[in-house]
Amino acid sequence: QVQLVESGGGLVQAGGSLRLSCAASGRTFSMYTMGWFRQVPGKEREFVAAISNSGFRTSYADSVKGRFTISRDNAKNTVYLQMNSLKPEDTAVYYCAASYKTPVVTGLKDYDYWGQGTQVTVSS
Repeated sequence: QVQLVESGGGLVQAGGSLRLSCAASGRTFSMYTMGWFRQVPGKEREFVAAISNSGFRTSYADSVKGRFTISRDNAKNTVYLQMNSLKPEDTAVYYCAASYKTPVVTGLKDYDYWGQGTQVTVSS
């Protein structure tokens, strides 16, 4: 069992940056593939980025490639999402998730644990 708590969301102007953090409980954080997803009202939750348990492999949605970077610090039980060049269409609730599957998975059903989400709002 792992508990995930996101932080770092907020309001930012288009072109700005935010860094989201997700702190995980438990001693087995380094075993999990970690992912970030986002959701806007009325739409399905969508994949944003994922990172392997070692941190050596990553995967990104086409819509964020070149702008977002996922990373992790296994010593701190934390995964990050650095978001640059933000656009209004990036506005959503962002969720952190953990998966037993390796090396990198991108489907909603692949993830076993979820955080409560953090709101990111990008103004034009």
